[in-house]
Amino acid sequence: MNTLIISGILLAFLGIVGFAIPVFTTQQTKDVARVGDLQIQTQEDTSHVIPPLVSGGALILGIVLVSGGLYRRR
Repeated sequence: MNTLIISGILLAFLGIVGFAIPVFTTQQTKDVARVGDLQIQTQEDTSHVIPPLVSGGALILGIVLVSGGLYRRR
């Protein structure tokens, strides 16, 4: 397959995933204090939002790349 088509499929897939899961959360563990063998840790949750405009742009760009790759193949 053409690399243009593969990258277009990948971008279109990421656009669809962005519409399906617009918010995801990451977790990070940090050391707060350490006294000898005793450790105190905290876990921080951070939410990330994928704007619908970015998801739509990735989907449209992926479709354009796939169609361009198919057109170029002929």
